[in-house]
Amino acid sequence: MSDPSGKLRFMESSVVVDGGGGAGLAAAIRSLTGLMGELAGVVGRSSEAADGVGRLDDHDPLHDLAESCLDGLGVVARIEAAAAAVKVHFLATHAEATAAMEPPPETPYESSAREMSVVAEVACALTIGEGPASMLLQEAHALTTSLPTALNALQAGIISWRHAQIMVDETSGLDLAGVTALEAHFLDPEAPNAARGASAGELVPGRFRRKVRAWRECHHPESLEMRHARSVEDRRMECSPDRDGMAWVSLYMAADKACAIWNKSSALARGLQGPDEPRTLTQLRADVAAKLLLGETGQFAGSGPSHKADVLVTVPVFSLLGFTDEPADLDNYGPIPASMARRIVTEGAGCFYRVLVDPRDGAPLEIGRTSYRLPESLKRWLRMRDGKCTFPGCSNPSQDNEADHLAAWEHGGTTAIHNLGQLCPKHHRLKHRSGWSPSPATRNEPPGWVSPTGRQYNAEQLDREPTLWPTGCLPGEASALETSVVDYLVASSPAA
Repeated sequence: MSDPSGKLRFMESSVVVDGGGGAGLAAAIRSLTGLMGELAGVVGRSSEAADGVGRLDDHDPLHDLAESCLDGLGVVARIEAAAAAVKVHFLATHAEATAAMEPPPETPYESSAREMSVVAEVACALTIGEGPASMLLQEAHALTTSLPTALNALQAGIISWRHAQIMVDETSGLDLAGVTALEAHFLDPEAPNAARGASAGELVPGRFRRKVRAWRECHHPESLEMRHARSVEDRRMECSPDRDGMAWVSLYMAADKACAIWNKSSALARGLQGPDEPRTLTQLRADVAAKLLLGETGQFAGSGPSHKADVLVTVPVFSLLGFTDEPADLDNYGPIPASMARRIVTEGAGCFYRVLVDPRDGAPLEIGRTSYRLPESLKRWLRMRDGKCTFPGCSNPSQDNEADHLAAWEHGGTTAIHNLGQLCPKHHRLKHRSGWSPSPATRNEPPGWVSPTGRQYNAEQLDREPTLWPTGCLPGEASALETSVVDYLVASSPAA
């Protein structure tokens, strides 16, 4: 029956909405409306500040204008997130309403045809391809059925749409308990052992994905050992043509070997750098890797100093001793199987440094130093604590960073771990040439940052957890095992 006014379709949809998604949709729209009101207030303050430019009193309208613009950008980001939540509710409700209007499909072919029709309808409504439309419908279904906390955070503008997509992606394959635990860890500050440091919404999406993936690897219901044993069978090398006579060569292989290849290429490339070398580090790294793969015998001689490809492997002590299979952590990668870590240590790979953590809280021991120059052991400690450049959103790896005194040495700052931070060359220059300043660090926590406008950006911290204790070993009791572990730690510690 034709319905030019569309009232019949609206009524049919309303029945489904009121029965399931109506409350969520209404709440999402209220959130979006509230944020629009907040934005109107910011715009009003911006206009007032702009009107005050040129006044002769002590008031600084340009400062107010700049501040209100930053405030407006923050509100717009939250509006974009809330609008994405509204879209999620519309997508999920449309799919539910469409399914409710049809009798159950009689054949798989009919079910597939209906799904294709819904995807095509959404694609046309949003003017996007059917592939992205299908992905949007899947993400909307996951958020409305399995990830209520993430959807609420998106709706409130606490996380962005990209963060929500990462939650959907990284929880695929987890059971409901695993999904709930992951949500609570990153989005519920009151949860046991909640994520420390910068909150999910304060992390750029790439850094957030890295943290979520690392947590997922350590808490997956299937052990990392089993998943790695299965995945290593898929190792391969691929070549993909690109434009302008270029191509990509990629290797899918065990993480320890991949990181060793990357770090060796990087170390050799750094050794080639110098005042007479026009190539960038990125270009040198590609040239070095090609030379190694092609078996050329030319020397990697350059005007720069020779560099060593050091890699840190953080291993829970019980895992190293074989009492548990708790994953280790490979510098600039993330969790690796315990068997891989044990092999790295027992084979004595020269470019790897093992770091044994305290079984009580997962943290290492501090190394005290009194001189300005950092010894190699303290540099490795700093790399292990920070993991990357500490500036917000920067992912520059440890090997390319510089150790920086947070409080300058000439101003009384000490060469101790609580007064040190990793900075890439770019952000090291920014610190000394602008009003950006680091906030204090601690023994196990890197520094946060304060912008020239006074905005505080919390530090990204590693998700350390207490070590898994072997069966029958109580952490609160002194035992022969604990004594042997402490003796092992002392005997294995590098000389001061």
